[in-house]
Amino acid sequence: MNKIEVAAEVTDEAPPSVSFREAFLFWLKLGFISFGGPAGQISIMHQELVENRRWISERRFLHALNYCMLLPGPEAQQLATYIGWLMHRTWGGIIAGVLFVFPSLLILITLSWLYIAFGHLPIVEGLFYGIKPAVTAIVLQAAHRIGSRALKNNVLWAIAAVSFVAIFALNVPFPLIVAMAALVGYIGGKMSPSRFAVGGGHAGSQKSFGRALIDDETPTPLHAQFSWIGLLKIVLAGALLWIIPMGGLTAMYGWEHIYTQMGWFFTKAALMTFGGAYAVLPYVYQGAVGHFAWLTPTQMIDGLALGETTPGPLIMVVAFVGFVGGYVKAALGPDHLFLAGAIAATLVTWFTFLPSFLFILAGGPLVEATHQDIKFTAPLTAITAAVVGVILNLATFFGFHVLWPKGWDQGFDWISALIALAAVVALFRFKRNVIHVIVVCAVLGLLARVAIS
Repeated sequence: MNKIEVAAEVTDEAPPSVSFREAFLFWLKLGFISFGGPAGQISIMHQELVENRRWISERRFLHALNYCMLLPGPEAQQLATYIGWLMHRTWGGIIAGVLFVFPSLLILITLSWLYIAFGHLPIVEGLFYGIKPAVTAIVLQAAHRIGSRALKNNVLWAIAAVSFVAIFALNVPFPLIVAMAALVGYIGGKMSPSRFAVGGGHAGSQKSFGRALIDDETPTPLHAQFSWIGLLKIVLAGALLWIIPMGGLTAMYGWEHIYTQMGWFFTKAALMTFGGAYAVLPYVYQGAVGHFAWLTPTQMIDGLALGETTPGPLIMVVAFVGFVGGYVKAALGPDHLFLAGAIAATLVTWFTFLPSFLFILAGGPLVEATHQDIKFTAPLTAITAAVVGVILNLATFFGFHVLWPKGWDQGFDWISALIALAAVVALFRFKRNVIHVIVVCAVLGLLARVAIS
């Protein structure tokens, strides 16, 4: 028997069952190495869970991913929750989802405090001077990436253009843009379905890496089978997990307190994240910067930079928003600034991610009832098109504050423009890693500040 035949026999054997402890350690590791945004995070999970460990087959992995792509919220974190739930019941899903986020929360609380405490130092100012143009280029790349995939005909281009004008020139609230796009998609899907049939997420590859623990033909485990009682339990539990903290905040501090308002605002934001974190950032900006003034436009850009360079979902930038808001507004008084910020960051993380867990634990059994591909509906196709225009507005907003930091009449920052141009070339032409681009631009910014001074 030659080596190739031996390898084939080994591959055909299903891997041994995975203990809860082994899964726990993997999800903990994933929480610390999940860089690269949703694409990078999904790629890491595919390599580890499908190719190397064979905990789940390619088809079942993509089936779960297609469902997560339909949901508002961070799809990579939801995918981890789904696989954890499928393998080790409800607690398996909770552990997988929490560990995907928890390391990022701790890191961002620490970085947010360092930013507030030492952000005025020349070296820190220099680093962020270079990072801001890089962030502008990164958001522009996000608009291009989503647009190249979503805008497949003139109707969808028109939706994107109208959305850009609506939020840029008319300051239309992001939820209203999403609702109108969904309505257009619903009507358009009936009148001209071919123009709204371009969604679909990830196609189902038939590539096999050998027998998996959860294979194509593996029966759905008992806990993953749909039941009305199980659905009711999840819905009631989710309602209590939202009502108790929200009710407690209202009772302790009142409805107008910053903690209560953050809880309510980020609950709404969690339901607006169709299209990923970049799609909801304009909504967060409208509320956190424009309406509540929890932080400044410059701080919002800096927070996105920190979110890009830490593990975990990019939407974890909300932890930075929460920390800065709680700290600057002295939510617990002037003597407890760090504690106020840390509690705010934790609260906004809770209210942002709670719906994601409920979507998976409540909807997972329905998805497991069929292993057919799930397609984007026409309303979601239209929403994705609108999101492109919204993200382009975000890039425009960042670009203005980077290139004209003191306003139109105070001069053009040509050094920032050159750094932004270099970042655009690195991202678009040479396809460089986002973190590499941020690091190089940070060094360029620091050198430029030293040269100027």
